[in-house]
Amino acid sequence: MNQPLAYVHPQAEIADNVVIEPFAFISKNVVIGEGTWIGANVTIMPGARIGKNCRIFPGAVISAIPQDLKYRGENTTVIIGDNTTIRECVTVNRGTSYANTTTIGSNCLLMAYSHVAHDCIIGDHVILANSVNLAGHIEIDDWVILEGMVAVQQFIKIGAHAFIAGGSLVRKDVPPFVKAAREPLAYAGVNSIGLRRRGFSAETIEHIQDIYRTLFVRGFNTTKALGIIEAEFPASAERDQILTFIRTSKGGVMKGFRHLSE
Repeated sequence: MNQPLAYVHPQAEIADNVVIEPFAFISKNVVIGEGTWIGANVTIMPGARIGKNCRIFPGAVISAIPQDLKYRGENTTVIIGDNTTIRECVTVNRGTSYANTTTIGSNCLLMAYSHVAHDCIIGDHVILANSVNLAGHIEIDDWVILEGMVAVQQFIKIGAHAFIAGGSLVRKDVPPFVKAAREPLAYAGVNSIGLRRRGFSAETIEHIQDIYRTLFVRGFNTTKALGIIEAEFPASAERDQILTFIRTSKGGVMKGFRHLSE
């Protein structure tokens, strides 16, 4: 249902049961899936690909050009999955020629005033709380929660099921399953509450905790810790996920407990 006071470009592809409230602006080269609600004063610019049953609240700006001086007007996109909620005044910039798209998965929640810059890749079930700021080229895996006012540096990767405390500055990669806090950002334990809520068994959570004690608490350097983990811990999807994340990190991972004073 299109309100007469909204502007919808005739070349936009809008499913029949999309609700568009007054004063929304929807440009050309936009696709919006079934059941999505577009609030008043939302701006959706060229290149947006929005899934089914999304909710976009007043003041949000989706698919504006990147805040990147290297951008030269190339034809890029923002892709937003199904069932994602974008709250008031959120900004999501489209990609550059680096990756051609900014991607947000399904069942995500982006709270008010959060910002997702160009070429970011955000997985499913991710929560960005109020005023979270993501620079360009950031990768966030599934089920990550960033509390309010977290700021993440460009090219950072955050592993699945990680939890980052409010007000944190993220300058290094954050591996999966952990809680991260303090300044500089450091390991603060395993995200056991989140893992239990998502069906991880007590044995699996303990297994993850033992791996991270070896990596972050027992005082080994990273190379030695990874060797011990691979040699002494039984193979599991979680163990292999952690090992792969650490070994493929390009900028290095956050520190553990014993390095906090450095």
